Amino acid sequence: MNGPVAPMWVRVGGGLESIPDRERRGPADTEFPPPGGPWEALMLNGRLVGWAEHGGLRTARQSAELGQRLVNEQREYLLGRLGHKLRSSVLALQESARQAAFGRPELLEGLFEQAQEVGRRAAGLEAAAVEPKDSARGVVLGAVLNLAIPAAASTVPADAVVLGSEPLMVEAFTRMREWLMADSLSVSAEPMGGWWKISVTSSGERRPLAVPELGEPLVRLIVDTQLDGWLDASRPDGADVYLPAYHLSR
Repeated sequence: MNGPVAPMWVRVGGGLESIPDRERRGPADTEFPPPGGPWEALMLNGRLVGWAEHGGLRTARQSAELGQRLVNEQREYLLGRLGHKLRSSVLALQESARQAAFGRPELLEGLFEQAQEVGRRAAGLEAAAVEPKDSARGVVLGAVLNLAIPAAASTVPADAVVLGSEPLMVEAFTRMREWLMADSLSVSAEPMGGWWKISVTSSGERRPLAVPELGEPLVRLIVDTQLDGWLDASRPDGADVYLPAYHLSR
């Protein structure tokens, strides 16, 4: 888009990003306007697409276009990083296998772990590249968490039902478990406007991932752009995920 853009907040997935400062906040909800302002809500086909000093259809369309551009940039950057990491691990595996076959049999012990690492990186790349095909529906949050984080201490209410794709939710919280893994994890959830806020908290020393991109960046991509939610990773002891609440009237 040519020319300078007036200050605004554009919707990126289920969160907001400021233009031109690129600050993040969320979730995107008419009940939670961004700081500063005063702002007018930008609506397009009944959906909040951002906030600006002055509303109108033209500004709403501009906000939606900018938001989609930011989503595409986020996905392309992560795919590039994960693709690079996957190629590196494949080359390392090939070299170890070559040396093991030509006089370095002690390297055979490490081939299995290297092959597993290739598989983990390939699975991460696939998760980032997937285009959601399942239609959003009501999903019982507790059931998802039992599959993704079975060992966590949970205080999630039984009536917590969110709107989205169950396989993507399981993928997101499984990745979250691996990213935040420590001595133990706890999960809680509370309703906030039209959202459920799910908090995952670590206790003890965190275990760093061999590939950092498979942690917060991948979880953010799945939550923000595939589940239309918002990831808040500002807490030092964990992270919060906001997912759209499911209402029977839908």
